[in-house]
Amino acid sequence: MKVAVAYAGRDKQEWVNLDIASDATVEDAILASGILQRFPEINLKTQKVGIFGKMCKLDAELSEGDRVEIYRKIVRVMDEDDDDDDDD
Repeated sequence: MKVAVAYAGRDKQEWVNLDIASDATVEDAILASGILQRFPEINLKTQKVGIFGKMCKLDAELSEGDRVEIYRKIVRVMDEDDDDDDDD
């Protein structure tokens, strides 16, 4: 079955198309994609994953055409005048 694995790092993005077994899981696809070798900062124990923007577990079964996504933590850096208050 054909699926894709996507990851957007800080400076580089990766999209890998794969042909994997019909009983493959999200984790199987990630491992087969080679993304973990190209992005050593990925930690599947702490980062969330999903299929087409919907979070799931690593053992979720895939369907033909699915896009597996590895989500990185987004950190917001606030400016001095960006106090997150709605008082202006």
